[in-house]
Amino acid sequence: MAKLFSIGEVLIDFIPLQKGRALQDVVSFERAPGGAPANVAAAVAKYGNPAAMITKLGNDAFGNFLIEELKKAGVETDKVLRTDEANTGLAFVSLREDGERDFSFYRNPSSDLLLTAEEIDTNWFQDGDILHFCSVDLVESPMKKAHRKAISAMKAQGGLVSFDPNVRLPLWKSEQACREAILEFIPTAHLVKISDEELPFITGISNVEEAIRTLFAGDVQAVIYTKGPGGAELYTKTSKYNAEGYRVQVQDTTGAGDAFIGGFLFQLLKRKISQDTVEEIIKTHHKEILAFANASGALTTAGKGAISSLPTIEQVYALLNGGHA
Repeated sequence: MAKLFSIGEVLIDFIPLQKGRALQDVVSFERAPGGAPANVAAAVAKYGNPAAMITKLGNDAFGNFLIEELKKAGVETDKVLRTDEANTGLAFVSLREDGERDFSFYRNPSSDLLLTAEEIDTNWFQDGDILHFCSVDLVESPMKKAHRKAISAMKAQGGLVSFDPNVRLPLWKSEQACREAILEFIPTAHLVKISDEELPFITGISNVEEAIRTLFAGDVQAVIYTKGPGGAELYTKTSKYNAEGYRVQVQDTTGAGDAFIGGFLFQLLKRKISQDTVEEIIKTHHKEILAFANASGALTTAGKGAISSLPTIEQVYALLNGGHA
């Protein structure tokens, strides 16, 4: 079977036990495995498709915990390296009453940023595989070079590349540095997933259709535009498809976008997508693909944390059979 490879950060999210408080006022937290690329890999694995994580963790208790959690989710961890040079990354999260979040990150650097291009084996990838990445680990570091090598290797094998910018400004020296890194990597991907909050920031354009058109640079064949509970829009160079969202009781929005793109990529892998069949598969199956992705994202907000609240494939289909909000 074709495999999903996620490259980037795996970290611990410390989720507050009290909602509606600023981070400085939170008294107690519970730990949850996280990191956007890891969340996507866990979703794909949980739905029944092989998925592997490419990263580096510290030789510490948090690194051990994350390896265990990835394995529990069904994610292959043989490409997760360990180091004594830095600790595993941590993120402290505060939740507002509506489930939205603030983040405070502890990584200067964290272990994931130390993965080098030399540690990427080009023989890992095969035709039909998908490589997924985000922007958090595109700061100037060895890991940025590792991304470039992995992307190039996946393309050379005929595989697909997926990019979710997943903007986290507190991790960058400046907004401009974040924007420039994202704009540098967008043309390297075949699929770009972007949220309604991120689109104007990245493109500098307020008109949605006009902004999305600018994303079709380089190898980009499809853009997925997500609107939270408002559903999603899927664009190719010639077409646009809409899908409504699903309403659930929201506990925590952490990982919702990752669960969405995980569900989306699972559907593409299931259909044996290739660089040459992106537009055809989207045209034929966009309804099922988007419905599954929307349901996957919605259900994840009903629990706390990201990997720990991913739904089962049975739960996704149960929501799909129950209809739209």
